[in-house]
Amino acid sequence: MAIGSQLLKGVLEGCILAIMARETVYGYELAVKLQTQGIDVSEGSIYPILLRLQKEERIIGEIRKSPNGPNRKYYQLTDKGKRSLQAFRLHWENLKYPVDRLLEEKEDE
Repeated sequence: MAIGSQLLKGVLEGCILAIMARETVYGYELAVKLQTQGIDVSEGSIYPILLRLQKEERIIGEIRKSPNGPNRKYYQLTDKGKRSLQAFRLHWENLKYPVDRLLEEKEDE
């Protein structure tokens, strides 16, 4: 597994929760929104996360009629999901700044 994949796997859940904090989305739409932010991930990677988040009661899914084609399952955050997102943001901030500092330091020449 490439280093990029390993890093993405660790933050993808937080990114999914962040999108759902702003709006209710269905799986394919979620993949597109991630891709427009530069996070290249397939639907196949997203759905297992959605299932797990649902089992953990951090999101809920609701089947809705689609104006185009089959019905879609839309997902939104629960209160537990909102707390998870807050925790992710805190952990991310605590990790992001030290890593940025290390990466910005000049290497010994």
